[in-house]
Order: sequence, then C-alpha cells, then structure tokens
Amino acid sequence: MMGLTNRAKDQVRKYSGGMKRRLSIAMALVSDPRVLFLDEPTLGLDPQSRRGIWEHIAELKGKKTIVLTTHYLEEADSLADRIAIIDEGKIIALGTPRELKDSISDMQVMVVRAKNLTPDAVNGLKEIYPEVIEVEGGIEIKAKELSFSEIVDYLRPRGVDIESTSLKQITLDDVFLHLTGKELRE
Repeated sequence: MMGLTNRAKDQVRKYSGGMKRRLSIAMALVSDPRVLFLDEPTLGLDPQSRRGIWEHIAELKGKKTIVLTTHYLEEADSLADRIAIIDEGKIIALGTPRELKDSISDMQVMVVRAKNLTPDAVNGLKEIYPEVIEVEGGIEIKAKELSFSEIVDYLRPRGVDIESTSLKQITLDDVFLHLTGKELRE
C-alpha cells in the first residue's frame, strides 16, 4: 500500500523523508485502528512525496476516522471533510472547507500585476478599498464589490502600467488570515 516493498530489507535510516513518513503511516495502520491520528504527515516533504501521501490518506476516507493536523491548508482543503481552525489554542472556526470559504466569500479579491506602482497610488487605493496589500509584482485588493474599470481609471493617470488583472479564488489560507489577522506572531 505504501510502496515500500522493494526497500523492505533496507535499514530505515537509509530511507528518504517521504519513505519514513509512509512507513509511519503503515505502522499506524498495522493494528487496523478505527481512528487514525496523523500529526503533520507531510511536513518537509517534496511535492511528489506529499501528493503520494495525500493519495494514501484519501484511500482511507470512509474506511477510517482520520484526525489530521497540518499547517498546509491546501492539504486540509483537499483531504478534510471538516476543518477546525485553531488559533492560540482555541477553535475559532469549524466547518467544511466550502463553509469556511463561504464565510468570507462576500469579499472579492483582485490581483493587479503592474509596473511603476508608487506608494501614493497604493495609499490612494487604500482610501477607496478596505484592504489593499502589496504583493510581489503588484497588489491584491479585497472588497465586497470591486470595479475593474474604477481601479484601472484610478491607476493609469498616476503612471501605473497595468500588466494584468485577475479575480482570485478564496482559499483556506485567506480564511485563516481573515480570522487570525496578518501580523507575524511568536
């Protein structure tokens, strides 16, 4: 099941990180538990190993109750039926991935990739829209209602060269940041 048969005679210390993670999951399944607890099963793994473990976990859905802790919200979105977002030791949100995203879906997010984006232009947009965040190569604007033409009409006369704009889909990362704030904490 975990694809380790051809390495069965090798010492575990010679396994890669992904192989060790798969071995840990296999060891947890040997006793055929009804409930499986997985604590950060893909931490530090390359994308291929991470995807392989996701597939194994997905195969167990419906057969076992799985409690999974992760900081990878894409992983939670892909695998979980229900998600609890915990901040400072307290559950601050609980629901399906769709319910959690819908809880902030009244917000639209437009990504504007641009050259010559000045601090004055960004500050001016902050007066119009509740949340304007500088990102590499441009800005993200969040609001209940966004007007493409209003944004373009504001930026172009200020010498901003707009390369592209797109509406961004709400992710669990967005939900987490919305609920917990954006500042770095210890």
